[in-house]
Amino acid sequence: MLGIFLDIETNGLNAYRHHAIEIAFKILDVQTGIEKAQYHTVITQPKEAWLESDPASIHVNGFSWNEVKSGLPLDVVRERIIEIFESVDIKRGSSVFICQNPSFDRAFFTHIIDTETQEKLNWPYHWLDLASMHWVKCLLGKSDLPWNIGLSKNKIAEYYGLPPESSPHRAMNGVDHLILCYKHVVGI
Repeated sequence: MLGIFLDIETNGLNAYRHHAIEIAFKILDVQTGIEKAQYHTVITQPKEAWLESDPASIHVNGFSWNEVKSGLPLDVVRERIIEIFESVDIKRGSSVFICQNPSFDRAFFTHIIDTETQEKLNWPYHWLDLASMHWVKCLLGKSDLPWNIGLSKNKIAEYYGLPPESSPHRAMNGVDHLILCYKHVVGI
């Protein structure tokens, strides 16, 4: 089973108004931990889209207009992701997406690769989240109650004695931190 550990940084929280400005992922065999592929890029946006940025989101990820305007065009990013997924045979039933916040990441991922294309390519539709994995482990392990610990990735990391994600948040840092937390919550 392949896990697509994915993180997306955006210029705001509203998927109807804002845009993905950075994407990163690592594809790992979740049984062996062997990395099969990785990708990271900044995605360029038109100046008008950048001007609609939510200041709080930009504060969290630290992006500047100069970084965003120098990114790759969306069509280039789309084609590269498709190439990578095809090269490691990403398919429904043999791979899953794993994120900290899959409802957020999936909404913005569909801006990059639309749902119809994902369906045509038979990509996984299961988007798993670290917080739910942690929740179940706590409840089954009869340890601390998950709602007393917190469900943010940094709170989960703190619970397992791991460092927080570095700031400002960048997508590949988020992926690496997600994998670190996953290994402690689930194991590989």
